[in-house]
Amino acid sequence: MRNRSLRLAAWQPHARAVRASPPMHDWLVTPGSLTARLVASSDAFRVRRLHQHGAVCLADEAAAIGLARPQRVWEREVLLVCDGTPVVFAHTVVPPDADASDWPLFSALGERSLGSTLFYDPLVRRGSLEFARLGADHPLVRRAHAAIGGAGVQQPIYHARRCVYRRRQGLLLVTEVFLPAVLSLGAGATTNNTE
Repeated sequence: MRNRSLRLAAWQPHARAVRASPPMHDWLVTPGSLTARLVASSDAFRVRRLHQHGAVCLADEAAAIGLARPQRVWEREVLLVCDGTPVVFAHTVVPPDADASDWPLFSALGERSLGSTLFYDPLVRRGSLEFARLGADHPLVRRAHAAIGGAGVQQPIYHARRCVYRRRQGLLLVTEVFLPAVLSLGAGATTNNTE
């Protein structure tokens, strides 16, 4: 039963509720742009776009973006890579009723970070962060593992955070799954994961 429950995300309003190690907690509560912190913590940062297309959202995502049930949305998935190593798997969903005036740059991001546009657009309003522990069977963790091709350390529990952004009438939900390698970065991170 415990493993099954970790396939579903129980999003919490406080980072302490997900029982992350102190170094991981520090990453989870990063204020402002996570991209900016990753850039500052590495010599070479890049975004590796995995895909951007229509897909059916997860059940807990539907509620977060105002949908009555899971349905087709615009989905973008990327790996945030520091010094050649993936450290964060980022998953973004945009409701189907959003249009180009709500998120004018979304379709043209390519290999650029979404954070580089969200945090510098005065029309964007950031909601509150939510936090979760995701089991290895959670759909986003499985996608992250597939994207890194089994490279790197795999573990039974992953920590994630998500946030809804608003621009004009549009909503956008960004979920960031922190991969074990993030703990090897400098600027407040450590190489020890005590979980």
